[in-house]
Amino acid sequence: MTPPEQTLALVAKRGNTTATELARQIKERFPRLRILAERALSQELGWPLPVDTEEVVEGASLLVVLGGDGTLIHGARMLRGRAIPILGVNLGSLGFLTELTVPELFTSVEAALAGKARVEPRMKLSCRLFRGDKTVMDDEVLNDVVINRGALARITDHECHVDGQYVTTYKSDGVVIATPTGSTAYSLSAGGPIVHPAVDCTVVTPICPHALTQRPIVLPGDSILTVHLKTEVADVFLTIDGQAGYALQKGDRLEVRRSQNRVLLVRNPTVDYYAILRQKLHWGER
Repeated sequence: MTPPEQTLALVAKRGNTTATELARQIKERFPRLRILAERALSQELGWPLPVDTEEVVEGASLLVVLGGDGTLIHGARMLRGRAIPILGVNLGSLGFLTELTVPELFTSVEAALAGKARVEPRMKLSCRLFRGDKTVMDDEVLNDVVINRGALARITDHECHVDGQYVTTYKSDGVVIATPTGSTAYSLSAGGPIVHPAVDCTVVTPICPHALTQRPIVLPGDSILTVHLKTEVADVFLTIDGQAGYALQKGDRLEVRRSQNRVLLVRNPTVDYYAILRQKLHWGER
């Protein structure tokens, strides 16, 4: 019996010639697969253009990302909660999420499509922004949701509550609310802890707090965090996974909780998490 046709979705870093060529090679290497690429990549390759993002990922068995961590986060957002494994090939510099190298690409794709790859679920956060009784934004993040000021904005008061209980008011340039996966991104730069991705928690890190006693806090995974913007100040923004932004106003309320959805990452079988930390953060080097 002929096996059913599998669909492979492709996302590539825009303007990267290596990514474009790898996409072409994937199509040549796997003629049995139905391969769909997002619109910009399809245009570069001369492939039929998809109607929209939904057409690219709907029914896909695997999403292959050719680029860096930012490209992978873009791909994860395309899935909109769909339980489709993501195989990330690192063409960038850091590569905390895109673990696989170019030479490992084809064998990894074969293993993933055969159900033989190691797939790791990663926690996501659901975030909603309220302005009075109106929901301004409802989205999910793999890395972080960030409240930050523009170049000329003053220090802002961010009143934080967890499960309805008042915690503190961060007087700071902003606040980073991160998943364990996102703990090695902006949160780490702002002084937050590194958290193993298997830990079920949320990390809250103030950005340049006015008082040195205002420190990051790690919350249980089932906590509901609410942040109220208490200061009348212009040029303050909410950023979602570095991909989308919203201007904030005094009185806005951000609610963040664990999402029921997960991002499924295809792991490199030859590398463990601590090896990635040593490599990317240059631990142990002088």
